[in-house]
This record gives sequence, C-alpha cells and structure tokens, in this order.
Amino acid sequence: MTHEPPRNETPRASAVPAQPFPAAPAAVEEVIDSAPTRAEPQASPSYIWFQVLGQFGVFVAFITPLAISLAIRLSELAPGRDEYLGYITGSGALVVMLTAPLFGVLSDRTRTRIGRRRPFMIAGTVLGVVSLVVMALAPSVLVLGFGWVLAQIGWGQVLQNLQTSMADKLSETQRGKVAGLAGFATQVAPVFGVVIAGSFSGNALLLFLLPGLVGVIFVAMFVLFTREPDTRGARFDERLSPKTLFSKYLYNPRRFPDFSLVWLGRFLFYFGLTLNTTFTAFFFASRLGVEVTEVAPIIATLGLFGIGATTLGAIGGGFLSDKVRRRRVFVLLGAVLFAVGAIVMALASDVPVLYTGSLITSVGIGMFAAVDQALILDVLPEKATNAGRYMGIIGFAVSIPQAVAPFIAPVFLAIGVTAGGGKNYTLLYIIAAAFTLLGGLVVLRIRSVR
Repeated sequence: MTHEPPRNETPRASAVPAQPFPAAPAAVEEVIDSAPTRAEPQASPSYIWFQVLGQFGVFVAFITPLAISLAIRLSELAPGRDEYLGYITGSGALVVMLTAPLFGVLSDRTRTRIGRRRPFMIAGTVLGVVSLVVMALAPSVLVLGFGWVLAQIGWGQVLQNLQTSMADKLSETQRGKVAGLAGFATQVAPVFGVVIAGSFSGNALLLFLLPGLVGVIFVAMFVLFTREPDTRGARFDERLSPKTLFSKYLYNPRRFPDFSLVWLGRFLFYFGLTLNTTFTAFFFASRLGVEVTEVAPIIATLGLFGIGATTLGAIGGGFLSDKVRRRRVFVLLGAVLFAVGAIVMALASDVPVLYTGSLITSVGIGMFAAVDQALILDVLPEKATNAGRYMGIIGFAVSIPQAVAPFIAPVFLAIGVTAGGGKNYTLLYIIAAAFTLLGGLVVLRIRSVR
C-alpha cells in the first residue's frame, strides 16, 4: 500500500523556507552547473538503510494483496467476476486521493517529542495490520473492498511519511542514489510477498498476515532507530479550519511550473502502469491457460528473474542520474522501456516472449520510479515547512490513476469481445504503453532540473 504551508503560514523557526526561482536560460544553466554549490547536510548511512528497509516492508505488506492476495480471495468470493478487482482497488485509491493532502498538512503541523512523521507511521501501521485481518476474514466482496480501503489509508500513510522524511533529510547529491535503492527495494518487495503468498494460498489469514508481519518489523526498525527533531515548540501564524484545510488541496500551477510538469508526467505514467498491473493475475491466467489460484508461483518465479532487471533500472538509473546530474533523460528512458515491454507482453504468443516483455517492463518501472522520485525531491516547493502538503499533492498523481484506471479498464477489456469470449487484454496493454510513454515525454519540458 509523497507540502508546504501558504505564505502566511510560515512556522516560527530558524529554518528559512526555500524560495522558488524562475527557470534559467540554457546559456545560464551551464554557468550554474559549473559554479560551486554550498555543502548540504548529508543523511547518515544508517538513516538511508532504515529508510530503504522501511519502504521495502511497507510494499511487502501493502502490494502483496494487490499483486495476488486480493485476486485469490476474490476468486473464492465471486468466481468469474474479474472486474470486481478493479472496483475494489479503484475505491481504495479514491479514498487515499481525498485524504492524503489532509494527512500531509497535519503531519507538517504535528507537535510531538518524536517529531512530525513518526506518529503517523505508527498509527498507519496499526491500521494497516487491522486491514489485513479484515481482508483475510472477509465474508463478502463488500467487506473485502472495505479492508482494502483501510489498507490504502493505513499503509499509505506509512509510505507517504517515509517519503516525506526523505524530503526532510536527503541532500541533492543523495536523492538519486537513495531513490534508486528504495525503488529497487519496493520493486523486489512484491516478489518477496508473492513468494510468501504462493506458499500459503490455501490459508487466507497467513496469506495476508505474513507479508504484513514483514512490514511491521521494518517500519518498527525505522521508527525506533532514526531520529526526528522534537516539534513540541513549533508555532504557526494561521489556525487550521475546514476552509484553510480544503485550500491546501490546491495550489497555483503557474507558481511552480516544474513541480506541475513532474505531477503530470507521473500521472500519465501511473495511469498506464495501473491499467497494466491491476489485472496481472487474470492476464497471466488467461495467456497461460491456468486458474487464477495457480498463477502465484508462476508470477513469483518470473518476479525472481525480474529482480536483476529491476536492479539495473532502479539502482543504475538512480546512481547515474546523480553522477551525471541529469534526471529527465533517465525518466524518459524508463517510460520508453516500460512501453516497449508492455507491447511485447500484449502481442506475446508464447511463454518466453511473455516473460521477455515482463522483464523489460521491470527495467522501465525501476528506472522511472527511482529517478522520478529524485526529480520530485529536486522540484518540491517549500521543503523546509510544507513538504508533507506537497508530497500529498504529488500523491494525487498516483492515487487518481489508481482510482480511475481500474474503473476504465473493463471498458477496454470488453472492446471487440464476443459473447462468451475472453477479455481483450491485448488492447488494454497497448493503451497502457501509450500512457506511460506520454508520461516520460512530459518531463522533457522541465527547465530547473536537467
């Protein structure tokens, strides 16, 4: 299962909010690149590794249900109703879309001895575990969907605050590397989770709770072994009200154009990615001629091979983007690779070609996710004061596609299908490829980051 207060809401603290600068002309960019930069505080190696492990744990607990566990439970509760999976995942994403900026603002303004972010991680983990129990024991599709909504809120809050903590802590020269490591971890995590799920597909409780246990352990390690400043003395000039809270869901795109372009590129990519991945279990079952309950070990085996591909994309792209001080070209390359892989899968007529396409998409996802995360941190407005708010807004670029795409996907699946025929997964995957490619092209218009 990643904000800044308005100008009149600056906290009374020693930190001065970063101010936006207009895009520099191309001729000036070279001078800026060659000029000495002021040294930024570096996050410690222990913080980096606990951050990576924390995100790994959240994705094991949160994405395993999306990858396989929900499909298995749905096939038990409503056999043959594949489209229900889209409705369930879309509903959960819609709830997150409505709540993420609110929680981001509250996180920015939280006053506790243990800081701003960790209280939300603790509460989110508790709610996330409850959600797994609800899904495991759900007697109906409706209760299963309710459990997924709870999972989106709980584990989603943990992930959002982990990523906002990156904006709080990481220097510019660390963002690509750490995003690459985290991107690799979050891509490997579902594979790890599916391996666990595949071993316990006959036991609904273990199917959900064992991946959840991994999440609890690694999130607890981050909370216990990293430190945040005490925020009990923070003061704000403006009191929060329903009106001011609602206003924080919006911002002026013209004021932060590059942030807006990153938002749009991420939206397009994740719209295509959601179209591609929501029905993965059913797609593989259809192409391989097996039951959905038999797909878990197949996907897990493929996922193990995909670890190397994801490593190449996430870590290679992240580290190289820091080294050559370029983000946009790697984001575009990730989108191109994913689009190529999705088309190969869509047109696959045998298992080797299907697996080849999947491995290509793994490289693309790893590279795009890692470098795009670093790009977000590069252009995030007002990091010192409102990182939570703007990370919530950038979260719209993922949650809106996750809410909308699953409801639209059944329309594509039904095109050209005769009575009693199968679903049109070929068309769905080609459309997904087109959206991801557009997402990569959009970032070429960014000017403040190369």
